[in-house]
Amino acid sequence: MLLRKGSKPKGPPGQQKMPELSDYVKSRDFTGAVTLLEFNRRSGEDDTLEDTLMWLGYCAFHLGNYQRAIEAYQELESLGGADEVTLFLACCYYYMQMFDKAEEAAKKGPECALKNRLLFHVSHKLLDENKLMTYHQKLSDTNEDQLSLAAIHYLRSHFQEATDIYKRLLLENRDDLALNVYVAMCYYKLDYYDVSLEILAVYLQAFPDSAVAMNLKACNVFRLYNGKAAETELKALSDRGHNLQANDLIRHNTVVFSEGKESLKVLPPLVDFIPEARLNLVIYYLKHEGLQEAYDLIKDLEPSTPQEYILKGVVNASIGQATGSREHLKMAQQYFQLVGASASECDTIPGRQCMASCFFLLKQFEDVNIYLNSVKAYMYNDDDFNWNHGLSLGSTGNFKASEEALLLIANEKMKQEYCYISWLTRCYIMNGNPRSAWDLYLKMDTSNESFNLLQLIANDCYRMGHFLYAAKAFDVLERLDPDPEYWEGKRGACVGVFQQVIAGKAKKDDLRDVLAMVRNTNNPQVEYMVRCMKKWGQENDVKI
Repeated sequence: MLLRKGSKPKGPPGQQKMPELSDYVKSRDFTGAVTLLEFNRRSGEDDTLEDTLMWLGYCAFHLGNYQRAIEAYQELESLGGADEVTLFLACCYYYMQMFDKAEEAAKKGPECALKNRLLFHVSHKLLDENKLMTYHQKLSDTNEDQLSLAAIHYLRSHFQEATDIYKRLLLENRDDLALNVYVAMCYYKLDYYDVSLEILAVYLQAFPDSAVAMNLKACNVFRLYNGKAAETELKALSDRGHNLQANDLIRHNTVVFSEGKESLKVLPPLVDFIPEARLNLVIYYLKHEGLQEAYDLIKDLEPSTPQEYILKGVVNASIGQATGSREHLKMAQQYFQLVGASASECDTIPGRQCMASCFFLLKQFEDVNIYLNSVKAYMYNDDDFNWNHGLSLGSTGNFKASEEALLLIANEKMKQEYCYISWLTRCYIMNGNPRSAWDLYLKMDTSNESFNLLQLIANDCYRMGHFLYAAKAFDVLERLDPDPEYWEGKRGACVGVFQQVIAGKAKKDDLRDVLAMVRNTNNPQVEYMVRCMKKWGQENDVKI
């Protein structure tokens, strides 16, 4: 059905022969094919207009120019072209996200396997489960139908089922190398990144310039290593002449690999076309204190994948903690529980983290620690993980492990937050290191938070018998606020130091600091305390 097959070009002898349409199609140069077809139409070189329009639609479709394909098919339809043209139109509408129109056009087409497959996919997009099952039952064992079934499994996050179909087809059709890409995509979704790379290598050996395969390789490298390594893979694709900016998916992934660089420029236009774009834009806003923007983007999203459930849980938890909304916290807890308790996710790292988050919101910290301990080996350098683990361990009284987890955090912004400082301060005190707790206070600027930290140090040190630092904290508190309660605390702490010195459990030099602090207070009890301490010093040859 190729246009003008075997025809001879016009022109002077010796002129290079014009490429045939079949040459362009065989090499998948659809841009060249469309150019040739359009030239033939304008120059009157086409003997069969219907053939030309059919090929125009085919090549434009494979080029991704669905509107041009629609125009060709509609013109062909007006000429009374073949009945299946309606199905080709429906395919174009489907790829343009016009699912209602795709369904309407497909129903007008002849009964065939293509029509059933198309309606099968449209039903999935329209979330019509009844129709989906109806068309599912009509699928046969042909490769095309089984590929369609595997694709729906993949889109519904049933990656193991999709993998099983693709692997069976690959065993039966070893020369169909593209199946390796589909299997590799499934393994990527199942978090088997090294296996995905191994399978992908078979395809890349034959087609090293494939943008789809190289992009998937970059995604695997990103998961296994880091964004810089992934960007290097994409650079190799660019070096082979590919325009990375012309590919929306690659532009999207480049933003992810670069830790969100140019997110606000690249991601918003892709939100309605690449599902991950919305999720990554939400993540960007969460990381850059755009909590309301993140919530506005995701509030109307009906989650269908574990990632979507997790992100909705994170956003609702953040909103709930920021505003004190119990409703948002309850929703977050439910989202986390749905993922963590699901059969497909319960034994994955994200699934266990979800159960930990669910119990964290319920303040059941013993259960939180069970789940976080089970994935600790995989999250050693993750600041968010160490933050949550540190707080949870501290909440159960395991202050030694809590201190170890909190000290693993490298993010300077997180280390400046009062929540982090206060928990680390408590850990130092409970672990017998009050000096480090006091140093944390000394590094803070005067504020309400530093005042609160003083109270924490004063009370916790007193409770743990670190009386010198309790006295120091109460002394500063008393000078900031002459509340009798602070004098009572300072007096008790100073007496505690005195008793420790007498018992040989504290340095005698500590009495000098104690006397200086006692004298800072204008109280009738001060004179008696000073006299007692001086008398003991004289009797024990201690200069104070």
